Amino acid sequence: MECTHRPQSTFVAIAVGLMLLLSGACSVGAATLHRSVGPEPDALDIHLAQSLSAVNVLRDLHLGLIGLDAKARLIPGVARQWSVDDSQRVWTFELDPQARWSDGAPIVASDFVAGWQRAVDPTTGSPVAGLLEPIQHARAIRRGERPVDSLGVVAEGPHRLVVTLEQPTPWFEELLTHPVMAPWPGQTQRFSGAYALVERLPGAHLRLEKNPHYIRAEQVALGEVMWHVIEQPSVELSRFRAGQLHITETIPPGRMDWLERELGTSLRIAPYLGSFFLAFNVARSPFQDQPDLREALSLVIDRERITRQVLGAGEQPAYALIPPSLPGWNPPEPFTTASKAARIERAQALYAQAGYSQDNPLKVELRFNTSLNHRRMAAAVGAMWREHLGVHTRLVNEEWKVFVTNRRQGRITQVVRGGWIGDWQDPANFLQLFVSDSPLNYTFWRDARFDSLMATAQTQSGQARMATLAQAEQRLIDAHVIVPLYYYVSRHLVQPNVNGWEDNLMDIHLTKWLSLE
Repeated sequence: MECTHRPQSTFVAIAVGLMLLLSGACSVGAATLHRSVGPEPDALDIHLAQSLSAVNVLRDLHLGLIGLDAKARLIPGVARQWSVDDSQRVWTFELDPQARWSDGAPIVASDFVAGWQRAVDPTTGSPVAGLLEPIQHARAIRRGERPVDSLGVVAEGPHRLVVTLEQPTPWFEELLTHPVMAPWPGQTQRFSGAYALVERLPGAHLRLEKNPHYIRAEQVALGEVMWHVIEQPSVELSRFRAGQLHITETIPPGRMDWLERELGTSLRIAPYLGSFFLAFNVARSPFQDQPDLREALSLVIDRERITRQVLGAGEQPAYALIPPSLPGWNPPEPFTTASKAARIERAQALYAQAGYSQDNPLKVELRFNTSLNHRRMAAAVGAMWREHLGVHTRLVNEEWKVFVTNRRQGRITQVVRGGWIGDWQDPANFLQLFVSDSPLNYTFWRDARFDSLMATAQTQSGQARMATLAQAEQRLIDAHVIVPLYYYVSRHLVQPNVNGWEDNLMDIHLTKWLSLE
């Protein structure tokens, strides 16, 4: 999923915080759990949401065939059991007859059929429809080559769902935990998860109440959760220290030592399956057909300095796309192992070969959605480009929805910030962003060899598949389509009276597993 980080609306966040403080509505002594969602969710439609903030809320509101426990391990969801045939392509799910929507209506197999068909329907315009592509005919439907009802999913009565895949998909069970795979509630306001949305105040909060019809309602301790929209990490910190939040979405950059000293065990830092990178638009000038120029810009960026001095929250420098914390993954060779001086020397030579110099500098726009972290990162990158190459960089920050639209269309973009949080623990989840026809391919890279490797990996399993995906990542890195910068860590502040919080690689913390002392 796309990691949104922080658009800017500081005045709104501070104003709301002051109102809540004065009213006492957010005291941590209350029965309600108060947690930050970060920036405003881009959508709460399971098929249109792509931001991390939206997906986190949707995981509270909706439940798919398979769920996640507090450690992000797979457990039964709406399906009480499932099986796969010898071909590893046909999956059969037996739905729990007790599963209910928040209005008390039964959740039936046809609700999944309707939802998945809507997700891949090209008229829906789902930015995450690619997650369904393992299902038979999903890709052809997205391209408008087949009718929606040809999708390989069939309801055999109210409580049996049969899914046929294009080829064996080792991560299919994990994929089913994503909100886009949940049953479709129709056009009504109803929910299949542990909580139901009862109030949404844009720019302020989303209030969720326990769903009494939830399939395992007896396991849910908290009766209410308030997801607060707080767009600046510093505001989150202030409200946490003032007792207005139980859980923050992140922490301010550059304050790790102070936080460790002042807040101790409330600071939770853990490995996280996520990568941050810059992406070149290779479909237009100045980076079209210019891999050497792209390499030059990548070579002069000091990742260690950015992670240590600019961000300072435990992030790890990145020279590839897929996080090395991914279980079973062997990272490719970094694109360079040369010393800093040698990297700069090579970068300057490549820059000159591309026709640029101090007298004829490259002029480029670096675009990002507004965020303190992003501003600090972009300023540092621009300074490094200017210091070592003489590049003139214009920093462009945009509100999240404007940024996403411009990045997706690609008509004006040159370099944009990118990032990806793993939806499941598999390298293909990261690499699928760069397949030629992916709706999330905002580099606009078209590489037949990369596409072929990705297609071949879909027919393989085990070590052979991992080796093919490693070749695909190496090709991406060698083409310098992106500039890997760092690997994420999860970073939260959690009040001592919150029980049930479990650090995990996916950084998924469903409210239904939490309680208050």
